[in-house]
Amino acid sequence: MSGRRVLCPLDRIANGAARGFSLDDGREIFVVRAGRTLHGYVNSCPHRGTPLDWTPDKFICARSGLILCATHGARFRIADGACVAGPCVGDRLTPVAVEIDPRGRVVLG
Repeated sequence: MSGRRVLCPLDRIANGAARGFSLDDGREIFVVRAGRTLHGYVNSCPHRGTPLDWTPDKFICARSGLILCATHGARFRIADGACVAGPCVGDRLTPVAVEIDPRGRVVLG
């Protein structure tokens, strides 16, 4: 068994979607899946510090395919968390290291 924190099996995050998690240290994070590539971020908009999702696990804008802040409409690239539209252009989401372990589970990296 791995000593790293297991978040969920990979198949619990649909390809092109995201899922939120509450960590033992109090942080709220989310993980975006693009095939077998994962991107993890703290669930906090750099503009006001509010959570990005207003509905659980709804982080991706259906039209743009970008991460969307439901509070302010800011949009962030999935690959690097950079804000490309909205009130915090130039800022970034705080990354969280995540990976897929040999058993096909999403784990903190």
